Amino acid sequence: MPSNIVLVTGVGGDLGGKLLARLGNNPEFERVIGVDTTPPQKSVLQRMGHAEYVRADIRNPLIAKVISTAKVDTVVHASCTAHPAGPARRTAIKEVNVIGTMRLLAACQRSPLVRKLVVKSTAAVYGAGARSQAVFTEDSELIPTSTSGYAKDAVEMEGYVRGLMRRRPDITTTLLRFANIISPEIDTVLSRYFALPVVPTVFGYDARIQLLHASDALAVFEQATLNDKPGVFNVGSEGVLTLSQAIRRAGRVELPMPSAVVPSVGKVLRGARVVDFSADQVRLLNFGRVVDITKLKKDFGYTPRWTTREAFDDYITGRGLRPVVDGGRLAGFAGKVLVAAATGQAAHR
Repeated sequence: MPSNIVLVTGVGGDLGGKLLARLGNNPEFERVIGVDTTPPQKSVLQRMGHAEYVRADIRNPLIAKVISTAKVDTVVHASCTAHPAGPARRTAIKEVNVIGTMRLLAACQRSPLVRKLVVKSTAAVYGAGARSQAVFTEDSELIPTSTSGYAKDAVEMEGYVRGLMRRRPDITTTLLRFANIISPEIDTVLSRYFALPVVPTVFGYDARIQLLHASDALAVFEQATLNDKPGVFNVGSEGVLTLSQAIRRAGRVELPMPSAVVPSVGKVLRGARVVDFSADQVRLLNFGRVVDITKLKKDFGYTPRWTTREAFDDYITGRGLRPVVDGGRLAGFAGKVLVAAATGQAAHR
């Protein structure tokens, strides 16, 4: 049975905003309400069909009133952040990820009209390390790479979702663990990383990277909202790229660095408001992460249109990335600058 009144969280972000516009232009939905503390981008507001935006904070218990007053029957929780693109306030993001999810799920539990919940999670819940599985399935153990990072938030959030499933088994719940999303229009930590003229990597490592095109992510969201697809699903594209292959395809210059220096370089890039190099992200670039999507294709019924390679090439083309000229000289100087900044020394040509 198609859903009628849908509430979407996180519509101020790139993906949530695009999802609001997509659902707002689907005649199957009687009403689509987007909530966030910041409004959707102007481009979304101009083309969101019959969808509407309500300024609301999911960390506030008043979100329950929004759900009950609007008679919402389907909740799409798209506001969870696993890898912020640029430097962001960790406390604020954790509050939205953890406290916001608690408030939202409590509101769902109390509303007798809510019958479907779709939740955006991340493949980062599996972690990334030297002993990690080559390919993660939905049954793999959840081992976030740090005890205080964004991936740890996602593991906590999934625990709250499982609690709701026990208390309200009548709610059809779909949990989507997305691989790293990429596209020309969406700002992510990887889209910023691969746009750097000189890309720092960890010496001796060449991680396997699996990506997901934003259009596939949106299609999966829409399908889960339209149809009952209960369960946990990995969502990623077919195939992988090694980190070095991706850097070459983007026309960037790779700068291998000793592992001891990388965290300090991450702080430099974060401090310059370039890329948010969290501990989770550094380990991903060391060890990589690949998820199995058999369940997505067989049980959920969706086969991604874009492979990892095609998604990455679309990002390169859409962003207009051109090969870096005189890469060797640039890499040499950038290496001195990054290492000097990381060690607090002055850099000289």
